[in-house]
Amino acid sequence: MRSPNCRTRWPRCARCSTLEDIRMSSAIDLNCDMGESYGAWHMGNDEAVLEFVSSANVACGFHGGDPSTMRKTVAAARSRNVAVGAHPSLPDLVGFGRRAMQITPQEAYDMVVYQVGALAAVAASQGVRLHHVKPHGALYNMAAKDAALAQAICRAVRDVDASLVLYGLAGSHLVSEAEQLGLTAAHEVFADRSYQDDGSLTPRSQPGAMIEDVDTSLAQVLRMVQEGVVRAASGRDVPVRADTLCIHGDQPNARVFAQALRAALAKAGIAVRTVPQA
Repeated sequence: MRSPNCRTRWPRCARCSTLEDIRMSSAIDLNCDMGESYGAWHMGNDEAVLEFVSSANVACGFHGGDPSTMRKTVAAARSRNVAVGAHPSLPDLVGFGRRAMQITPQEAYDMVVYQVGALAAVAASQGVRLHHVKPHGALYNMAAKDAALAQAICRAVRDVDASLVLYGLAGSHLVSEAEQLGLTAAHEVFADRSYQDDGSLTPRSQPGAMIEDVDTSLAQVLRMVQEGVVRAASGRDVPVRADTLCIHGDQPNARVFAQALRAALAKAGIAVRTVPQA
């Protein structure tokens, strides 16, 4: 596994592996959105989940994550050798970044540069180099279906640091635009979200969007990783590529699920590894 602070490029670093190595060796990256508390308002179970994941997506202030929370989250991830990534959002603290907005590609570019740059500075102050970028909430979902918006986000990531990995919904515009711009793209799947026939996530506003049963979630994960398919809400099997798996730390049973997930992956012979940078 590549150390989050490793600056050596493959193949010279024995600890690091390529993305193709991960796919061929039955391995998956586990990521979790973190650092989303803001001031006196608390969000998530970061400490409880950190020991089970390989990558942390840290909020950058637009939907959550005040400066002190950003600093503390980076420090906590560093202490556990968890890769640190930026989790930029639309500017919507009240709606937690989950409400769609009408924005131009240039506005999206500026927002991402601003937020990634802020977290990069916080991380650098602690000797940590950012590993990846994963857009949050509505920005993530909008860019998954809007090629122009996705390209703007990916250009922003490239212009800040071309070695950063772009995490995006598997098969979406986010990952295809990242690849076209020469970025390393990690196709992301979700353990606790249901899917539509087109490979998109079921909107949270719809019934059945969240999978609350642990066994159902684990079964979905194993099929995505081992078979490359996911059972959509309609009952249809949809092809999906799984490079990184998102688990949510804001669920009441977050720690229990994370622990059960690691056990299920280990039993199936699936290793947990951070997605390597280019």
